[in-house]
Amino acid sequence: MSQDVDVIIAGAGMAGATLGLSLARAGLTPLLIDPVAFDSQLQPTFDGRASAIAYAAFRQWRALGLGEAMEPHAQRIEQILVTDATTPGAASGAPLPFYLRFDSGEIADRSEGEPLGYLLENRRTRAALAAAVEDAGIEVLAPARVVKAAFGARAAEVTLADGRVFAAPLVVGAEGRGSVIREAAGIGAIGWPYAQTGVVATVRLARPHEGVAHEYFLPGGPFAILPLTENRASLVWTESTRRAEALKAARPEIFQAHLERRFGEFLGDIAVEGPVFAYPLSLQLAERFCAPRVALLGDAAHGVHPIAGQGLNLGLKGAAALAEVLVEAMRAGEDIGSEVVLERYAAWRRFDTVTLSAGMDAFVRLFSNDNPLLRLARGAGMAAVNRIAPARRFFMHEAGGAVGDLPRLLRGEAL
Repeated sequence: MSQDVDVIIAGAGMAGATLGLSLARAGLTPLLIDPVAFDSQLQPTFDGRASAIAYAAFRQWRALGLGEAMEPHAQRIEQILVTDATTPGAASGAPLPFYLRFDSGEIADRSEGEPLGYLLENRRTRAALAAAVEDAGIEVLAPARVVKAAFGARAAEVTLADGRVFAAPLVVGAEGRGSVIREAAGIGAIGWPYAQTGVVATVRLARPHEGVAHEYFLPGGPFAILPLTENRASLVWTESTRRAEALKAARPEIFQAHLERRFGEFLGDIAVEGPVFAYPLSLQLAERFCAPRVALLGDAAHGVHPIAGQGLNLGLKGAAALAEVLVEAMRAGEDIGSEVVLERYAAWRRFDTVTLSAGMDAFVRLFSNDNPLLRLARGAGMAAVNRIAPARRFFMHEAGGAVGDLPRLLRGEAL
């Protein structure tokens, strides 16, 4: 048994690795454990998604010294166009009367010239984090799987599948929705499936996307065209699970034909690059974010629908808040695994997380249907927001992660 570390982080994904790096930069000693080796996580076939990163979350990575590695792969989102549509090919037609337009220029005076956000391919983010973790000398056990955890009065212990046991004052569960740490701590979770699956693919465009992200609300679910570097785009095509499975299994020429019908012609010819991925969609929210000797982070604490691209941002906000709470407690001589300390983290993140999760769930139910009355109501709401500049600016600041009591890292300040 080893107790030479301060924090054991089960899950070395993007939120877990960011937390580990934040703690190490501030003088704590983390241990990262993940069932997938870092090299495997960097392969193009491991994770085909791209994530919309709020500009406040990107400041966090800059504060941790990751800016130089990430910025060449980060596509600025200068505009977001949201359209309520009913038919395939909606992307190529003129916007309906009910639409929203967000422009980064409207908030440039308060965002210091930041865009609405950044689009990064997950594999690029993982690569930058993996290199930074290695350079920081953080110990990573991967592939290694936590199978059991116990929480005592002074320390927590985790047992790996190979029989090794590690102990620390605190264990962070950041290993996803099926968190072993959450279950071992007796923390329940509520949620439900959406009977939807997100089909994800990367395409190369014939015409410049100019940093504009498009989201079309269709009866089967949202269809998003998210700009990437090198004039590419990440597509998140939400359909019923049965239709999505058929798309995923279709021959390339069949998938291309369906995609062109859905995509339209406004960006010219499109060519799929790399494999097509499919991700079932659901909501899951932990009943608590902490317990004695344990804290939950990322999808272990909250998993939301990608309708507004806030899932990873919630995890990164949580990493910044938890790191700040733990570092301040360490510097004050407190027990970083005590419930008194961890409740500060939970209280800091609880309201924002629950509110956003409920909002995303309401959006899914409001927009993933073709009910005429609901279409009229949501259209009127979109039109009203589009005409009220303060409302537009509030939504942009909220999406940028710059609203509320921000941790120092999200303000671009080192701990």
